[in-house]
Amino acid sequence: MIARNKLGCRIALAFALAWPAACNAGESPSANDEALAASIVQKADQVRFPGEGFEVGITINTTTSDSAIETRKYRVLSKGNENTVVMTTEPASERGQIMLLKGHDLWIFLPSVSQPVRLPLAQRLTGAVANGDLARANFAGDYKPQLLRTEVVDGEAMHVLELTAIDRSVTYHRVLYWVRKSNNWPYKAEFYSLSDRLLKTCHYQKFERMAGRMRPTRLTMHDALRADEESVLEYADMRLRDLPDKIFTKDYLKRLE
Repeated sequence: MIARNKLGCRIALAFALAWPAACNAGESPSANDEALAASIVQKADQVRFPGEGFEVGITINTTTSDSAIETRKYRVLSKGNENTVVMTTEPASERGQIMLLKGHDLWIFLPSVSQPVRLPLAQRLTGAVANGDLARANFAGDYKPQLLRTEVVDGEAMHVLELTAIDRSVTYHRVLYWVRKSNNWPYKAEFYSLSDRLLKTCHYQKFERMAGRMRPTRLTMHDALRADEESVLEYADMRLRDLPDKIFTKDYLKRLE
């Protein structure tokens, strides 16, 4: 009886010692990781874009099934997570079109129309890119994160998070998000619809110093619904700017050039 008790104690001790190692291997984090998950997403947001006012140029090259390449260019002004202006600069036929984001409300101003028109964030802008991909990229504010696991991808340890939309006004219902453990750089995101259908996959690439820190300057988006379609977003000339609040109003749109 004593021998069995000693054996049971040794088994229990071995299990207790092995359990932390299993957790460190990353299969299943504890239920107390909500604060950690929120911190990871917030830090990754800060890597992607400055919290201060900034300006950046974006070129989108979309390749379709016939290998044709469509190029579009935009100039983006953004302040915090709630105010963004997206100006189309190419093609020339669409120059002068301006999108304005205030919170979760998005409008487009067309030179031929006197009043701005309301748009959904999830609406397709071009290729695999939705309006919200350019106008609002606030994962920390738009989603409730859960840390699912850690895993090794291409030799790097990654946090894998599930982001669930706070409401239906955001661009995507659910996001699976891979973030590097070493520096909180975003690596990959999978975007899902309300019916839990995979819409697209985005890879964050070509990290370079812009606006004071290393940031991804290339986003490659693969369209899951159109298998042969891919959009590559190139970010350039990002700089911090002191942007007055009046810029982010419907009345000011006509004055932007």
